[in-house]
Amino acid sequence: MHSYSRQLRRRAKVTLSGLTVFALASLIFAGMTGSVAVAVGDMPAALGDLLHGQSTTLAATLLELRLGRAAVGFVTGAALSLAGVMMQALLRNPLADPYVLGISAGSSVGALAALLFMCAAWVVDAAAFGGAVVVSAMLYLLARRDLRGGAAAEGGSALLLLTGVILASACMAMVTLMLSIAPESRLRSMIFWMIGDLSGAPLRAMPWLVLAAALLFALRSARSMNVMALHAENAATLGVRVGPLRKGLFFASGLLTASAVTSAGSIGFVGLIVPHACRFIVGPEHRVLIPAATLAGGSFLVMADTLARIAIAPQQLPVGVVTALIGAPVFLYQLHRLRR
Repeated sequence: MHSYSRQLRRRAKVTLSGLTVFALASLIFAGMTGSVAVAVGDMPAALGDLLHGQSTTLAATLLELRLGRAAVGFVTGAALSLAGVMMQALLRNPLADPYVLGISAGSSVGALAALLFMCAAWVVDAAAFGGAVVVSAMLYLLARRDLRGGAAAEGGSALLLLTGVILASACMAMVTLMLSIAPESRLRSMIFWMIGDLSGAPLRAMPWLVLAAALLFALRSARSMNVMALHAENAATLGVRVGPLRKGLFFASGLLTASAVTSAGSIGFVGLIVPHACRFIVGPEHRVLIPAATLAGGSFLVMADTLARIAIAPQQLPVGVVTALIGAPVFLYQLHRLRR
């Protein structure tokens, strides 16, 4: 037992150290790469200018713009990946992702309604977050008995999932209605928001605070998540407070999803394939899986957005297109490995 704990800690240190280095490297690479590249030799001076609050050179200006966008991409990808880990633990389904309960669809309804009426950018963000909150509240009211943990684990998860799918279908019907009646002048921005795009996403403190709070909760609940994953029916008798844990996972994953969708629109596959990939590498131990998936999700979205910027430069692709093109074959490969 002690040897297993030492081996787990050693593997966790190696994995998390490697992912931290990769995260920093992805941010630096995103700052250097674009239609106008920043030379490696110009990086120290440009970083020095930014640290002193100056952007007097072209390299410093480019680096400031790109690093701001990369930071938004990192916090969005990390939030989606962490929400995916929580959602899979809540539903006890490895195919669950942050959008499965319809919270993203509710956010889309709010954002597209604001775009349809040509509201200001902050109104669009507020409407997107409000739509996610409304759907989360409806889902909680409809499925609160299942979240208490009193029902059988499998049946409660199935009912919660089914309720979310129905709410998502209703929201997507409203989205389709708004897209069908929207004038052509507003249709492009609405579609880009639906696909997921980081080009106009502002760098704000709130997504980082939400990510930090959710990460702290997840790490403190990691042992209970392990017990619930292995012994769902007997978790309460093993000392796990199943009801509060399920409610906490529901609200934390919903808040992470709402924060990510409000910042960058609906970006798919990040919360699905990144937790799967990390689970293949580090195993199902949540004390290692949670920080690994958070770092890997942020790095993955930063690299995907960099590819979206340079693929057909100077024109930029929506990052949601890139994540879907990468995510679909990767997920099919993961499914094949899972079956084996």
